[in-house]
Amino acid sequence: MVGLEDVAKLAQVSAATASRALSRPELVAETTRERVQEAARTLGYRPNVLARSLRQRGSRTLGLVVTDILNPFHATLAKAVQDVAEAQDYTVLMFNTDEESAKERRAFEILRGHLPRGLIVVPTPATHTNLDLLPGLPVIELDRASGRPGAHTVLVDNEVGAYRAVSYLAGLGHRYIGMIVGRQDISTAVERHEGYRRALQDAGLPYRPELVRPGNHREGDGRAAAHALLALAPGERPTALFVGNNEMTVGAVLAARDLGLRLPGDLSLVGFDDSRWAQTILPALTVVAQPAYELGALACRTLLSLLDGRVVPTSTRLNTTFIERDSAAPSASHAQKVGSA
Repeated sequence: MVGLEDVAKLAQVSAATASRALSRPELVAETTRERVQEAARTLGYRPNVLARSLRQRGSRTLGLVVTDILNPFHATLAKAVQDVAEAQDYTVLMFNTDEESAKERRAFEILRGHLPRGLIVVPTPATHTNLDLLPGLPVIELDRASGRPGAHTVLVDNEVGAYRAVSYLAGLGHRYIGMIVGRQDISTAVERHEGYRRALQDAGLPYRPELVRPGNHREGDGRAAAHALLALAPGERPTALFVGNNEMTVGAVLAARDLGLRLPGDLSLVGFDDSRWAQTILPALTVVAQPAYELGALACRTLLSLLDGRVVPTSTRLNTTFIERDSAAPSASHAQKVGSA
């Protein structure tokens, strides 16, 4: 097996210089660096990354744990984290939990054996307990907050985004605005639910519990919840829906099609999260867009700053953007009033 000493001998440098040329090339003169790198290529040398990491008391590895990699939002988070990490010569080990606390705990157990320098996690409700497997590890909570005291979080302003969406529907004259809400043991869903409540209150509309249906952030949940809401008696069923994430929004659109309802003629719809499909279906969906790539990139930069010993904010929130497209329109009664004015 080719070793570092072989590379050093061929390049006519010391083993220490060869090591620096391959691991910290900015510290070595250009001509020496090129000679060492050429020798490594000639001999087919591959560094033992794990051994080097152990000697340095820390690997160049970061852990990333998300809850639903099939969700385009989470896929974008993961790409952003990987892009930033790789630019700084870090490898990312990614795990998917499917919103299951047991899978999250298993991911942490596996990560513990890989000696990561730090962790970025989209929490499940049990994250604060599961992290006892990784004591002392720098952790950034991404998208959601577990409620751990002193946790570093990178989030968006969910409440304001939801408030803007529901206020928009109220401004179109809708008085029965339903919501398909996520799990109330997850911070993002709680905050979006609160934005919905506050927007109704400020619009002078009552909060009607029967117009709120829960879901587990998946397409099937959204479809079932939308069917339940749209099965309410005439005069009680919603004329508009606000849906708490993009996967459940897909389900709500499918439910409307199941029932032969036209968007926005029969039902107005606003979703939380943007995606390519939301822009290309007919009608294109009005949404609350999250800066997903920026969110993931910021989480990774924050973690790397922590690892470098720099002071970082305990909590950072990014703004959402309301994007008006074609899936919401004035309610029939509102349109009649405007037409007769």
